[in-house]
Amino acid sequence: MLYTYPQLYPGILVKRYKRFFADIQLDTGELITAHCPNTGPMTGVCQIGAPVMVSFHDNPKRKLAYTWETISIDGVWIGINTALPNKLIKIALERYLFPELGTYQTIRSEVVYGHDNRSRIDFLLTDGERSIYLEVKNTTWSIDDVAIFPDTETTRGQKHLRELIAVMPEHRTVMLHLINRGDKTKFSPGDTTDPAYGQLLRTAVAKGLEVLPCRFNVTPEGVEYLGLAELVL
Repeated sequence: MLYTYPQLYPGILVKRYKRFFADIQLDTGELITAHCPNTGPMTGVCQIGAPVMVSFHDNPKRKLAYTWETISIDGVWIGINTALPNKLIKIALERYLFPELGTYQTIRSEVVYGHDNRSRIDFLLTDGERSIYLEVKNTTWSIDDVAIFPDTETTRGQKHLRELIAVMPEHRTVMLHLINRGDKTKFSPGDTTDPAYGQLLRTAVAKGLEVLPCRFNVTPEGVEYLGLAELVL
């Protein structure tokens, strides 16, 4: 297991609103309001009445004691907490689970870069010679057996692609799409939701960007790495 969840509590999704709030009826019968750590539209993975799992945090400084962690759609558990993917990838990088990256000695997180020095790359890997700029994108939306990103227009994602293009070919660049569900075997950009992102991704690949669509299996116990999905551009 790559990552083990803290104790989770089962319930049913009643309502998601104002982006950050979710009303959930726990299996005990208690109705709670949990923090929704996902600001996106959650296309296809916000199904009222679906089983969910929440974590509990006994911290008096928190406004909401519960955090919504996962949801089950058609029997498949999907991770929806967008604070977790970078933690998962850091653990995976420390364990050298991605042979596609080759060797590296150092792992730095949230490193400032870009033409205006106002962006941060998720991970900067160095081996004393050529650095690897690695950006992580959480991916949950799908159509049939294809995981798709993004599920809405993302000007921020477009900016990241442009800035990755700008550091090539001096440095290696990697776009790692964390497929936060274990049932999808292919990955494609969301051309219907953000055609500009899809076009930029293909342009970046042509210039040398490496795309790693990484499959992760999610259960109420934890998350494990399954390997790469097929990239369909």
